Amino acid sequence: MLHARAVSCDNQGSSTVRTITGDAGDHAIFTAGSGGASALMSNLNHAVKLGLFLFAVWLLLSGHYTPLLLSLGLLSTVLVVVLATRADLIDREIQPILLKPTVVFYWVWLGREIIKSNLDVSRRILSPRMPISPNMFTVRAGQKTELGRVTYANSITLVPGTVTVDVDKDTLAVHALTRAAAKDLQGGEMNRRVCDVENVF
Repeated sequence: MLHARAVSCDNQGSSTVRTITGDAGDHAIFTAGSGGASALMSNLNHAVKLGLFLFAVWLLLSGHYTPLLLSLGLLSTVLVVVLATRADLIDREIQPILLKPTVVFYWVWLGREIIKSNLDVSRRILSPRMPISPNMFTVRAGQKTELGRVTYANSITLVPGTVTVDVDKDTLAVHALTRAAAKDLQGGEMNRRVCDVENVF
């Protein structure tokens, strides 16, 4: 004689347990519900978004677009996404923020500044008559969080001609190749834009 018992799935509808009782004992049968497929699709969606974002950042920071380097960049991006997925490190809350207009516009602006500074530094290297005036100065970081200040410090370093050499709370010590580069940074535009990005978080 057989008795069947069905146990409803959890709130997410991820699985269903059916137990069949008979002379040979109890047998539990686990079947996946619609929630399992939804969770899989959600994870895949987040992984694709993370991969696209990381590859876009790699393209922005690399500046080299030969087939070999593009292939290596794509391979490294896929590897990072796979490792992050296996370790369950994909932050499903932060990913939509990375694609918000304020963050995207900041990366576009920063990329433009990197290109402009690259050209300026290259001209000074190729034309010895163009002056350089290495100098150290400090700027105040208007960000309220450690993440914001780190973003600001790293953005300064990413732009050729300026390097953040020390961070002391909200004060950054910066080395600049020229006084013009120092003046641009002291103007506060980058600081303001990083504050706007920080507000998104």
